[in-house]
Amino acid sequence: MEQQFIDGSWKRKFALLWIGQFFSLISSSAVNFAIIIYLSIQTQSAEVLAFSAISGLLPQALIGPFAGVFIDRWNRKKAMIFADGFVAVCTLMMSLSFYLGSESLLLIYVMLALRSVGSAFHMPAMQASVPLLAPESELLRIAGINQIIQSISSIAGPAIGALAIGLMPIGTVLLFDVVGAVFAITTLLYITIPNPINTEKKPSEGFKQVWNDLHIGFNEIHRNKGLRMLFFYSVLAMFCIMPVAVLFPLLTIQHFNGDKFEMSVIEIVWGVGMLVGGGVLGIWKPKVKKVILINIMNIIIGITFSWSGLLNTSQFIMFAVLTAIGGIAAAMYNASFTTIIQEEIKPQMLGRVFSLYYSVVIIPSVFGLLSTGFVADFIGIKQTFICLGLIVSVVGIVSFFTPSLMRLGNLKK
Repeated sequence: MEQQFIDGSWKRKFALLWIGQFFSLISSSAVNFAIIIYLSIQTQSAEVLAFSAISGLLPQALIGPFAGVFIDRWNRKKAMIFADGFVAVCTLMMSLSFYLGSESLLLIYVMLALRSVGSAFHMPAMQASVPLLAPESELLRIAGINQIIQSISSIAGPAIGALAIGLMPIGTVLLFDVVGAVFAITTLLYITIPNPINTEKKPSEGFKQVWNDLHIGFNEIHRNKGLRMLFFYSVLAMFCIMPVAVLFPLLTIQHFNGDKFEMSVIEIVWGVGMLVGGGVLGIWKPKVKKVILINIMNIIIGITFSWSGLLNTSQFIMFAVLTAIGGIAAAMYNASFTTIIQEEIKPQMLGRVFSLYYSVVIIPSVFGLLSTGFVADFIGIKQTFICLGLIVSVVGIVSFFTPSLMRLGNLKK
């Protein structure tokens, strides 16, 4: 299986792919943070931040499974180009609305939702392409390097976004994302991504066949009890993590009396943490099973959330340190989780499985986000961090006592 990668050409492909993705991610990170600053300062509302997060997640969750079916049918390179192009057009339209003075919360929600549609195709296509470009023995290392790229973007992006929104209108800042998408598309044009060997019958284009393909992808997960439990615990954890992630800016502003600078610091230290976590996996192949790493990281993430909620207003530096530790844990969790799926699922099924995973995780998270504003107002932002953090840690602990989950990877070297 790894014989086809013996000439090392896969490294050149990944180098080009990573360059394009880096510029795309850093521009998106800058724009996303600029939007968060804009909404946080303009509204200071947990509900507005929650609804903006829902707008950016729900469409991806609803169409994601169907997107996965088409990703497995289509050329994955073309799917990524289409997704990047669509996101660029949506961002350009949002930018024009600010220039024309016709912006509104509703319009922002709609544009974020449309951008989410593009993401529903891009991320699964990207992750489903990795096993087609590199040997299986390198998947965890590649996942670690991907985390490094995302982490650098998470560090530089908020800094660029905060600086940019202080120097120019939000409409101009949004154009950064358009430039980044164009650069990513250009690099993809110079990369060849092979199609997976498909042992299924040649599919028809009717809805019934699409639904059947989706069902096949679901069965691929369901037949593997360990993978099924991994998805279940991930859903429980993300149900709590997503609301907390939305409340980070408000905790910074309202509890620690922060402003743009402090918000930028928190985003940057989270990115630094992810850079460290991704860097560790990029240069080190851990002997411990990946599922053990996932459980430990859930426990650590939960502890950092709860501890942050226990801090007093003068302990902003400690809040930043805990955020960085959470970033390290998140990077190691994401890389380990992605690698397990890539190892357990056949390449021709990966598009469907990754899309199903995103939908299965996001839809429950949306219900958590819907209650974010109410819960934060009712019990307070600090108490929300404490309670949800405890639940995430408990999920990590309970996972160790689930035999089918702990057996994942036993047959893999």
